[in-house]
Amino acid sequence: MDSPAWTDRVDTAGGRAAAVVGAYLVRRSGYCGFVGVDVMVRNNVNISGNPAGKPIMFAHGFGCDQNMWRYVAPAFEDRYRVVLFDYVGAGKSDITAYDEERYARLNGYATDVLEICRALELRDVVFVGHSVSAMIGVLAAREEPERFSALVLIGPSPRYIDDGQYRGGFSRSDIDALLAALESNYLGWSSTMAPLIMGNPERPELGAELSASFCQADPEIQKRFARVTFLSDNRKDLADVRTPALILQCSEDVIAPEAVGWYVHQRLPDSRLVQLAATGHCPNLSAPEETVQAIAAFLDGDR
Repeated sequence: MDSPAWTDRVDTAGGRAAAVVGAYLVRRSGYCGFVGVDVMVRNNVNISGNPAGKPIMFAHGFGCDQNMWRYVAPAFEDRYRVVLFDYVGAGKSDITAYDEERYARLNGYATDVLEICRALELRDVVFVGHSVSAMIGVLAAREEPERFSALVLIGPSPRYIDDGQYRGGFSRSDIDALLAALESNYLGWSSTMAPLIMGNPERPELGAELSASFCQADPEIQKRFARVTFLSDNRKDLADVRTPALILQCSEDVIAPEAVGWYVHQRLPDSRLVQLAATGHCPNLSAPEETVQAIAAFLDGDR
């Protein structure tokens, strides 16, 4: 490794030298603003693929973890440096790192994404976000546009609640009832909702897998994450994003209807909308081949 840049900036003031050295070590080690928290451990970051390739980061949706990408991510390992991670409270993340104030908005999760990128010194990142992670990716790219080369938004929704002319797919009373059911009986809610979210009733094993994923995640954190997700409103953030984006829209998606996909497309300045033949909300599980083909075509310049 080349000599760190801080060696040329140390002056006679011991405090400044220590601060600069400390900042360098923090950046290299992956430690974030929370003292003693290593982002690589906190988010169970796993890296595979081509070390010299462009980084591609896969971000899972609510109630899921990085295992949900197992049919999609390997297809990019020959050419890309593949980065997988779990949000705090999911998968093998460090749930002791959960901070209720930090994660009271989707911006807190976007900060996690950016901290992972900084820890790994990632640039020119292709961010692939499913469901709520689509808006998390939008927020991250809005905050640090120079870090991202492309966004792939699978089933995005900037607002789940109908609002005037905007049709998000749910009324406020729908969302209130959903959150109340989740709060009172998380496991029961998971077993009921997962098959509806997944769709594809002729393949019940898919809904069963999603239900199992919901049940494995930390229930208290997921209850809060659900509230943050379903009450979020990121419509105004779309216009500020200049990163090229691919929107993958499924048919018969009860979470992100087709009208929402068109809304996102019309408001992201540099976006392409692809209507998949896949049905339901999780094409990364139900139609991984079609999902891979659509992403690859976009990244190869077929826009």
